[in-house]
Amino acid sequence: MTGAPPPNLCETPHPTRSVMPDKTNLSGSASQNGWGQGRGEGYSSLSLWHDTCGDDWRLRSRLDGDTDVDVAIVGGGFGGLWTARYLADADPSLRIGVIEAETCGFGASGRNGGWCSALLPTEIDAMHPAMVETIDEVGRAATHDGIDCDFAKGGTLTLVTNPAHEARVRSDAEVWLDTESATQRFAAAGVLGAGFTPHCAAIHPAKLVRGLATAVERRGVTIWEGTRARELRPGAVVTDAGLVRAAVVLRCTEGYTPSLRHERRTIAPLYSLMVATEPLPEEVWDDIGLRGRETFTDGRHHIIYGQRTADGRFAFGGRGAPYHFGSSVRPSFDRDERVFAEIEASLRALVPQIRDATITHRWGGPLAAPRDWTASVGFDPATGLGWAGGYVGDGVATTNLAGRTLADLVLHRDTELSRLPWVGHRSRRWEPEPLRWLGISAGPAIAARADRREAATKRQDRLGTALMRYLSS
Repeated sequence: MTGAPPPNLCETPHPTRSVMPDKTNLSGSASQNGWGQGRGEGYSSLSLWHDTCGDDWRLRSRLDGDTDVDVAIVGGGFGGLWTARYLADADPSLRIGVIEAETCGFGASGRNGGWCSALLPTEIDAMHPAMVETIDEVGRAATHDGIDCDFAKGGTLTLVTNPAHEARVRSDAEVWLDTESATQRFAAAGVLGAGFTPHCAAIHPAKLVRGLATAVERRGVTIWEGTRARELRPGAVVTDAGLVRAAVVLRCTEGYTPSLRHERRTIAPLYSLMVATEPLPEEVWDDIGLRGRETFTDGRHHIIYGQRTADGRFAFGGRGAPYHFGSSVRPSFDRDERVFAEIEASLRALVPQIRDATITHRWGGPLAAPRDWTASVGFDPATGLGWAGGYVGDGVATTNLAGRTLADLVLHRDTELSRLPWVGHRSRRWEPEPLRWLGISAGPAIAARADRREAATKRQDRLGTALMRYLSS
């Protein structure tokens, strides 16, 4: 380890022609219901990405009693694994342990939309250059570690299909594309123009997270799967399988943070759901476009997001699933047939060329929303406790930046990363229930109302826009 060590360092409504098998109707966690009888095969049913990443999902060893490490990282998703990778590269002598309740990539890291973008949930101008650089760093790191994650830096299109959307899309656009230019890139229905940014790559997230787990193990990092952390405290992580003693304890648990003791109101777990089509014929793609595998969204308030996958599918998702009282997170919440139907209808309306395509996968999962919608990274040298998270669905690239930043903080390095404005930021806690449920539930209702008014009037609903900004502040 370089620099001054941390204290006492000693040691995360078109009917479907076919659907996924019944095993996708998840009603319990893998550790509760025994998917794959301890071998992990059942995890492949979690999403399109899990199903197509080429992994056998064999579970790694569970923690077996008390142990000692130098750095304990809770969460086997992107955040935890990137942090482990950069710490191990900086100091190979460190004993690093990653504690994962299910399997690496079980959560949002394996279920997201596959956007490796420069987006942040709350725009901080000083963060933008670092986020732009991070996209290329993810590609470099994947190549260095031999991970083929279908990385394609095609940028992002924000479509305008309603005149009411144009002003707000133009205001955020790095490049404005007129109707002809936008349609040449993506022949979606009713395109009037589009904003474009080159700062996004489409990826296969499960390939990346599984490859990353293997890569950190090659560096000597220990990963305990099927091991649930209950409490993080200075000097130790309390788990259901023993005590992990460590001078440095890092939380990278994102949407599952409320399950930890004392963390119930730290973030709110919000659900985002997705669908995927069967692979489409090349002649259909010739008509649709997205030849550079551009990711895409549009100007509506109810967020949608999509990509053309490397194997020729649409992977398409949206917000709108309900927040569950008490920040509850359950496998049954991953599926909401009403929301799936709305997402599918939105995709078919946007891309009528796929009217006969089969939807093969439906899935969802929780993401983490801090009270001020601001992601943060922090480390307290006095206690050895650190954290990274609160990405509100924009975590594929942001976790890499967080991992590099957290590594610098743990190693007491004074760098450009350790001086970024999100370092040490503390979001206030969410309100107690029922105020939390009432406030969060208002968001989707306001967004849906604003979108309906804009669809009817073709004019911007300024009240809805203002209310959405207020709720996310």
